[in-house]
Parts: sequence; structure tokens; C-alpha cells
Amino acid sequence: MKHLTTSFRSIALGLSLLLAVGCNKQQEQQAETTPEAPEEPTLEPLTSENAVEKLTAFGKENPDTIAIISTRHGDIKVRLYKDTPLHRANFVRLAKAGFYDQGEFYRVVKDFAIQGGDSDNRTMKQGAYKIPQEFNRKYIHKKGALAQARYGDERNPDKESSSHNFYIVQGNPVPLEQLRSWEATHGIKYTPEEIRIYTTIGGEPSLDTEYTVFGEVIEGLDVVDKIADEPVDGSKWPKNIVTHKIKVQ
Repeated sequence: MKHLTTSFRSIALGLSLLLAVGCNKQQEQQAETTPEAPEEPTLEPLTSENAVEKLTAFGKENPDTIAIISTRHGDIKVRLYKDTPLHRANFVRLAKAGFYDQGEFYRVVKDFAIQGGDSDNRTMKQGAYKIPQEFNRKYIHKKGALAQARYGDERNPDKESSSHNFYIVQGNPVPLEQLRSWEATHGIKYTPEEIRIYTTIGGEPSLDTEYTVFGEVIEGLDVVDKIADEPVDGSKWPKNIVTHKIKVQ
């Protein structure tokens, strides 16, 4: 991100003073009526010291829970969970500021997830901060789950979330025996409904209790699949850029 100047002294020597003055007045009138260019969107960068306070206050003033992620493959409509308030507020804040309109789906792993929110071409800055994890047992990484990316445990033992990178789960149906294995690994017990979802619709249970799920796709899972089908390079970056714009409703 994403004057004309005219000197009449060198070209008007043979003209009358009256004509020169008339031209200058016409220029002034044109300048007065020319609409100003729209201002670039701005965003107050947050810090690790003020992020929670700022996001809490913003969330109270902006209760939005529906967002539209628009791509060249179509729209993905997501619902943001109210009981992950910091993550919801952060997503809404960045979307309303236009921050995500400078982003793209920059990491695509078919049958796993598509990750967005960042771009090498971004000019807007969000600040250096992380979001405290808001794990909620009732939210799993089913297909269509919206979650926040983060650094690994070695450098981030508290499993705090990224300030802006998010992902949407694609995944595949999971065999029951594999699901039981993840229950043991994560020390959780899936409900019958969660088992049904994972074994029939699919998802990625390996991410449960590791990353904060703060929303889900309610329309446009086919668009997620189309993005996941994009050809990628060795870094899983789509060879044909998949930009996104995000608006809240």
C-alpha cells in the first residue's frame, strides 16, 4: 500500500496582465472544487502492555459477530464467538481498520488448513503484541473452524495467539481410532456429536487445545476447498496470489 504547477511568467510575457490574472483565478477555482483524495486508513498499533485493555474496550463498543472474507474464489461468511472476546474484538478491529484488506491467504496446505492475514505488500502496521489464549473446550477444529495462528511452544509456552494471522480448517474425516489417540494425547474426551463431526465431516483434532478457535464458517466451505486446491510452491505459498478483503456486518 497499499500537481500540477503552471508558471505563467515564462509563457505569458506577451499577454496582458488582465489575462494572466484571469487564468490564475480560474486555477484557484478549479483547485477549490477538486475533491480531496480519500485518507489512507489508519490503525493505532498495540503493544503487549496495552493489548488486553484496548481490545476489551473495543469489544464492548463493537459487538459484531459476522464477517465476510472476500476472495477471487468467492465469499466466506464466518461467525465469531462471543465467548472468545479478545480474539473476536481483535479480528473485528483489524477488519474495520482495513488491515485485512491488505492481506492474503499466504499458506495453503490441502486437507489441513488455509492461513491468511499477512502479506509481503502490507503497509499498515498493527504493532508487536500477542493475544492471550482463550481455549474453550466446546470449540473444536472441525472443518470450517476459524482459529488464530501462533508461534510454537518453545518460544511461546503460554500459547498466546498471533496479533493478526488466522487460519480456516479444511481437514478430512478422521478415523475413530485416530480420534481416540488424540483424546489420550490432549487429555480430553470427545462428545458423541464431536465424534460424529470429526468422523463424517472432518477436521484436524491434532490442533485441539493447542490453538484458540474463535469462530466458524457458516457459508462458503466450498470456497475454502477451492483455495485449498490452489497450486503452491515449496513454502506452501499459492503460486497465484489469493488476496482477501474482510468486512464485518
